[in-house]
Amino acid sequence: MAQKGRRGFKAPANYEPGRKPSGRKFHGGGRPGAAEPGRGGKSAAADSQRDRGDDGRRGPGERRGAGERQSGERRGAGERHGAGDQRAQRDPRDQRAERQAPRGQRPQAARGDDRLADRERRAPEAPLARLDAKVTTAADAAGKTFADLGLGGNIVRVLGELGAEQPFPIQVATIPDTIAGRDILGRARTGSGKTIAFGAALVERMLKLKASGAFGAKPGGKAPRAQRGVRVKQTQNRNPRALILAPTRELALQIDRTIQPIARSVGFYTAQMVGGIPIDPQIHALERGVDIVIGTPGRVQDLVTRRKLDLREVLITVLDEADHMCDLGFLEPVQQVLRQTEREGQRLLFSATLDSGVSELVREFLKDPAVHEAEAETDGKIRHRVHVVQRDHKDQALITLAKTPGRVLVFCRTRAYAEQVTELLGEAGLNVVSLHGDLSQSRRERNLAQFASGKKQVLVATDVAARGIHVDDVDLVIQADPPNDYKTYLHRAGRTGRAGRDGLVVTVISRVREQRTREMFEHAGVTPETFSDWVPKGAGGSRKSAPGGARKAAPGGTRKSGGAGRGR
Repeated sequence: MAQKGRRGFKAPANYEPGRKPSGRKFHGGGRPGAAEPGRGGKSAAADSQRDRGDDGRRGPGERRGAGERQSGERRGAGERHGAGDQRAQRDPRDQRAERQAPRGQRPQAARGDDRLADRERRAPEAPLARLDAKVTTAADAAGKTFADLGLGGNIVRVLGELGAEQPFPIQVATIPDTIAGRDILGRARTGSGKTIAFGAALVERMLKLKASGAFGAKPGGKAPRAQRGVRVKQTQNRNPRALILAPTRELALQIDRTIQPIARSVGFYTAQMVGGIPIDPQIHALERGVDIVIGTPGRVQDLVTRRKLDLREVLITVLDEADHMCDLGFLEPVQQVLRQTEREGQRLLFSATLDSGVSELVREFLKDPAVHEAEAETDGKIRHRVHVVQRDHKDQALITLAKTPGRVLVFCRTRAYAEQVTELLGEAGLNVVSLHGDLSQSRRERNLAQFASGKKQVLVATDVAARGIHVDDVDLVIQADPPNDYKTYLHRAGRTGRAGRDGLVVTVISRVREQRTREMFEHAGVTPETFSDWVPKGAGGSRKSAPGGARKAAPGGTRKSGGAGRGR
């Protein structure tokens, strides 16, 4: 019995937070092993069996009911500390928060930030084998037009309005096979036109399927003519025929901005299904009827669970940044979503670093896919530098680098450190905004728009939130937290050097991360032009620095601290 004190009720002395009782206390003639009324048939014996953690297997001499409790008391100390005790050792506040949190309410990008931060804290892993692909170069794409690839007149006209006059190599390689109905694995660097590659081809493929009768007639036939004073019976709306999944909200919104005008030009409608924003407008859009759903795995799965989104008629599914979704832990949600779609449907997987990490998806859902790799046509030159700084000089180093003229993008591993760097640069007098999973969707869109328009010079972002950044004139990318994964590094570096402009990527590390960073560059196939100690201006220190702040290593030489001048 709880004791009442001066400041409310006090827990009894034998109270253990987080501990589940092994059996139900009862009064009267009920049996401990009997099912509880109003509890859906669950019994105390089942709870006792679940707490034992013995996979539900019984020995020949065990009895049900009270016998389970007696046999549990006879077990040794080593058996008692099983899976049930491990669950009890967890913080009860965490357990209570998990039980009380509504399903699907936590922002998806925030969950991705946590997964990415945990993955980054682990030791670097060797890169997975790259899939063998047919390479398409800029020379192969020379002289081709979108009409030559099989796209219709309306789509070609809209692409011209979007600024896409000539197709890029990834578009030349994948659009014909997509229109023909083949499964696709496409790999091309960031900014090479992958969105138009699968977006325009998807719309043209839907037109061909509709013309061939694959969509079928609308449920309920022709809608009856409305009459005054007579309520028209609501007919079932059309279900989506295509689905596009992206790992982040920003990337999903960027895809929708590109595909929506293409789809509207031929009479198809798109809808955004992303987390972090109210779900009711998305449900209303589905009730009106959409043809192409563009969203994130978490929100799409939530709508399917609520029975507001029916994917059984989806004939074409696109996974953008497919390997990144698998790295973030979205493999199981993506598999569950794909299993809801048409079994014989068409699947398209695109990414900048597509490798054998998506092998599970390929084995289960793709049939004889066409694997394509393309070189970007208008890439600028990207230079890579690594500055080794002391821990006490890191803040000053970030301030010095962020004051570089032009647009500057700073990457951090966690949301907390992103806010810390944003505050640091703001106090230094820079126009800076942040972009991470703790911000609301409207705030993230506003911050990104301010950076893209030039109102803010510096953007500090996490990896997950920054996957959807599409700003052509980023002059400098600063990696305040170097990644362990080479694929993350390549995606970060791909934010600069777009649309034919040159770019610079500077990674700031401490001395203890030198070896790990060298391994990352080796896996990425990147040779930094500078890998040396650096003392920023205004930072104290006895070591001298070369003019401009960086001390370049001698060509072909090595340093005593680990061979900084040896590029890989």
